[in-house]
Amino acid sequence: MGATAEPAEQAMAARLGVKPGQVVQEFGYDDDVDDDLRLAVETLTGSELADEDDQDVVDAVIYWWREGDGDLVDALVDALTNLVDGGVIWLLTPKSGREAHVRPSEIEEAAPTAGLHATSSISVCADWTGTRLAAPRSGRR
Repeated sequence: MGATAEPAEQAMAARLGVKPGQVVQEFGYDDDVDDDLRLAVETLTGSELADEDDQDVVDAVIYWWREGDGDLVDALVDALTNLVDGGVIWLLTPKSGREAHVRPSEIEEAAPTAGLHATSSISVCADWTGTRLAAPRSGRR
C-alpha cells in the first residue's frame, strides 16, 4: 500500500477497535463509501480489507448498509460466517438526513434476530454512523 491515512482518519479507524495484524472483512462496498476510512483501517491493520467473498476467519467486519439494500437480518447472518468468536461487526449506515438513511429502530430489530446486540453507536466519518454489533461470547471451557 503506497498511501497512508492521515492522523484524523487513523483515529477514526482506531475508534472502531481494530488493531495491527487483525483481518477486517468488508461488505457492501459501493462508490459512496468513505475511502479515507477504508484506507485508515488498512493502514492500521497493515493489510487490505478482505472482500465479502473471502472465506478466511476475520477479526472484525465493516458492513456498509443502506436503506433498500435488502434484508438486514440475512446480511448480518452472512457477516457472522467468518467472524472469530468475540469479533465485532460495525454496521455503517448513512447519517440522518442523508440519502438511504437507515432508522436506528431497524437495526435494533434486526440485530437480536441475527444473534447480535448493539453495544454502541458513533459518528464514524462525515456521512456515516457506525453501530457496533457483537455476538454473545461462547461459554468458557
